[in-house]
Amino acid sequence: MGNEKCSWICWIVLLCLCECGASHLSYSISEEVNKGTLLANIAKDLNVDVQELEDRDLSILSSNSKKYFDVNLGTGDIFVNDRIDREEICSNTERCSLRIQAVLLNPMVVHRIEVNVLDINDNSPDFNEHLYFLNISESVSPGERFLLPVAEDADMGNYAVKSYKLDKNEHFSLDVQSTGEDGLSAELVLEKALDREKQPELKLILTAVDGGIPGRSGTLQIHVNVIDANDNTPMFSKSLYKVRVNEDTATGTVLIKLNATDLDEGMNGKIVYSFLRRGNSDLTKVFDMNSETGTVTLKSSVDFEKTPGYELRVQAKDQGASSRSAHAKLLIEVIDINDNAPEILVTSLVTPIREDAKLGAIVALITVVDKDGGNNGLTKCSVVGSVHFKLKSNYKNDYSLIVDGQLDRENISAHNITIIATDEGSPPLSSMKIVTVNVADVNDNPPRFVEPVLHIYVIENTPIGSTLYTVKAVDSDLYDNAKVTYKLLPVSSNDIPISSLLNINSDTGDIICLQSFNHEELKTFKFKVQATDSGVPPLSSNVTVNVLILDENDNNPTILAPYSEHGSVNSETIPYSAEAGY
Repeated sequence: MGNEKCSWICWIVLLCLCECGASHLSYSISEEVNKGTLLANIAKDLNVDVQELEDRDLSILSSNSKKYFDVNLGTGDIFVNDRIDREEICSNTERCSLRIQAVLLNPMVVHRIEVNVLDINDNSPDFNEHLYFLNISESVSPGERFLLPVAEDADMGNYAVKSYKLDKNEHFSLDVQSTGEDGLSAELVLEKALDREKQPELKLILTAVDGGIPGRSGTLQIHVNVIDANDNTPMFSKSLYKVRVNEDTATGTVLIKLNATDLDEGMNGKIVYSFLRRGNSDLTKVFDMNSETGTVTLKSSVDFEKTPGYELRVQAKDQGASSRSAHAKLLIEVIDINDNAPEILVTSLVTPIREDAKLGAIVALITVVDKDGGNNGLTKCSVVGSVHFKLKSNYKNDYSLIVDGQLDRENISAHNITIIATDEGSPPLSSMKIVTVNVADVNDNPPRFVEPVLHIYVIENTPIGSTLYTVKAVDSDLYDNAKVTYKLLPVSSNDIPISSLLNINSDTGDIICLQSFNHEELKTFKFKVQATDSGVPPLSSNVTVNVLILDENDNNPTILAPYSEHGSVNSETIPYSAEAGY
């Protein structure tokens, strides 16, 4: 899926409960356009209101180290934010594209965008050397051919090198042939025999022209030195050599032994082998040629992920006074081995996530990258062990990490999600990444009293303002969701309004008496206390409180005659006939 930010951006946002989908958009733009150039209007193409883009915080993500595009949230226009150089992004590749993502939040929707970068003719053909010396014997017969250096053009397709031209002269013509895949080779063809005594040196100009309109060109000055007879040219046993090498092959390993012969004798028949350098590539840093034997060995390690193959031009040159040379092509194919483990990249991580998030809610975007080719580069990715999260495949190696089970912050406040990616190489390689997702609290737990019914024993004549009891409720949520306040429910006990008897401290739960109780008048009463948290919406629970007033010895004994009222004077008539014990 970088020098500055490794293209991986972590956002901390709250993910709204949503269904998320993905779409694919494709645009084209020419390289080297000015910054600010309009690419497209994403609001129009997605058929959404511009205001919605701003409300949902549309952003443009790229796995590239440069942020080539950005978006104007006020208009929905995607515009060029950095210089786009096709040759820098996709060297030696005809088709070039940038993959970006447009991410909308609340709910999260990911739109994949492929931007095709169109080539312009901004590079001229260039010869590695601007002066080329060619020694030709005067004994060479007309029709002899001499391979010339080729020009390289960083542009591709129609803007690559399309033709070669040679300035007009009486001795040489130019033969240009296709080498396949739009490549060209140029050869000097001797049309008229040379005469060193008349003209020992010729100067020619070779011009390479690309296919642009107008075309761009580069030149090579050719110095032809006419020398005396060496009339046999070395010949390779093949015009094309092919060899395969594993990317873990040790340096110093012999890859191939070239073979060329020359019918001449002495120095005119002694062959020296060498590489012909093409363009700016110096393959002598990778391969070594024994100039005497033609043995090609591996000089430095090769990497399939960087270069899957090499094309070398080899030369066999005799040592005659008028040296002659033959040329062949050597193709070296690098065979991939599974030497790169998959890399797991995490972007758009949403943490914390609400504990009431619905199944399928997106937590993060996951991309798996494996630099190997073939089966060695095919990967599988999964979440290990988690019952709360899983991976949903989006496109090829792009995944969404989604909620797959009910979250409960009071049970698990943070999830360490282990993601493992494995390739299909032999043996397979794998890598692991741990993504930490914190769970945000929601008000899903009401305050709880230890017991549903409380019994309070109060001695009569307790002073007004005394604290009779302190009720306590516990809320397992956090912050405001766990902040509890208390109140007396507006009910009456024994036809007496409870608010005239008691008060409660809403913060501490202290129950305070508003009058002194008299056991002889009121022996028991009950009421309810409600505990409410500060969540939105708030949750509450009740507890029933039974108050029993205990008697004190606060009344003197009183003597009452039978059937008399308290405090009245009683008189009793005693008959004269009453005996002792009456």
